[in-house]
Amino acid sequence: MKITKKIEIPEEILLSLRKSGDEFIAEMKKTAAVRYYQEKKLSLGQCAELAEMSEEEFIKYLSSFNAGIFSFNDSEELMEDIKNA
Repeated sequence: MKITKKIEIPEEILLSLRKSGDEFIAEMKKTAAVRYYQEKKLSLGQCAELAEMSEEEFIKYLSSFNAGIFSFNDSEELMEDIKNA
C-alpha cells in the first residue's frame, strides 16, 4: 500500500534550484533514503524502494555520499566478520 500526501514547495525554491517539482520530490526521496539507511532506521531494500531505485542503483548512489553498505564499529568487529565469512 502506498500513501499519497501533498507538500507545498515555494516556487522560488524550485526556480533557485532549477528543478521541477517532480525532480525536487525525487531528490527528497533519495536524500531521505540515504539518511534513514545511515541511521539504520530502514534496511537497504526499504531505502532502495523509497528512493525508487534497484538495490544495486541505491548502493551506487550511497557511494556519492561516502556511505557504504558495510559498517563496522571497530577493527575487531571487522575481523570477526571476516572470520565468519
